[in-house]
Amino acid sequence: MTAIKYDVVGIGNAIVDVIGRCDDAFLKARGFNKGGMQLLFDADAVADLYKSMGPSIEISGGSAANTIVGVASFGGTCAFIGKVADDELGRIFAHDIRAAGVTFETPAAKGGAPTARSLILVTPDGERTMNTFLGVSPELGGGELKADMIAAGRVVYLEGYLFDRDEAKAAFREAADIAAKAGREVALTLSDGFCVDRHRHEFRKLIKEQVDILFANESEITSLYQTASFDEAAKHASLDVKLAVLTRSAKGAVIYSHGKAIAVPASPVAKVVDTTGAGDLYAAGFLYGHAKGHDLETCGKLGSLAAAEIISHVGARPEQPLDKLAREKGVLA
Repeated sequence: MTAIKYDVVGIGNAIVDVIGRCDDAFLKARGFNKGGMQLLFDADAVADLYKSMGPSIEISGGSAANTIVGVASFGGTCAFIGKVADDELGRIFAHDIRAAGVTFETPAAKGGAPTARSLILVTPDGERTMNTFLGVSPELGGGELKADMIAAGRVVYLEGYLFDRDEAKAAFREAADIAAKAGREVALTLSDGFCVDRHRHEFRKLIKEQVDILFANESEITSLYQTASFDEAAKHASLDVKLAVLTRSAKGAVIYSHGKAIAVPASPVAKVVDTTGAGDLYAAGFLYGHAKGHDLETCGKLGSLAAAEIISHVGARPEQPLDKLAREKGVLA
């Protein structure tokens, strides 16, 4: 049997985030849905939006990649599987994630589509509107999966955003099979309400058959089970998975396990600057705590702590070591 080498192995889109500030009028003029995520398919439109954004910050991103970097910041051992192109942004992504302490060995694709990028517009109230050009990222298939790496992780963490193409869906199922055969746990984040709308039936089938830990926010979980009631959606989720970790923004989160619900309040934040990556980092804290054997309340507190850190500044990567912060706040000894 493969020995455990990693706390978490993430599989998701390898994206470079381009983060810039704007006002509500900028979003309205372009018909963007504030706080949402839209996919861009026209490379020229992406270039035009990039030029109109003004000064920006560029850093490797992607939902699952953000989570894995967060796990590493807590001191966890982790790896990431995601597809980039052999171009400048691909090299930026690889350098950044490795510099964060994450094992990244997926070979860069030569020729074809470029590395993915997400143009993130942050309004003064901290809301982020994401405009994502996926490039080569969703072409991830079984050929990029490393069975020995997946089997060596306590948890394999799957990103819902990656679930659009058939080869990626097949890769998810293959990764879940590898993890199950090795006696590991499979976690899935639903990522976005629009993502749920596109894949509701397939998500529910995957969750019921192959997922142990489900991460979702309130809008995603109610969309998944097609109900306006959070409590009703949560009940469905608790029947489908061993652990349902459901976040509710300022209301905190509720963790459902074996018919019991554990409510964990949100950590206080002096000022919300940018909500980019809040859910990703919540998952990071929870997964780190879970992989290390902490009780569910502590896992939830670690998630809340990480989410609070990330929304206090621009960008979806921690600006201070999360392990140090957790000790300072008394969440970890």
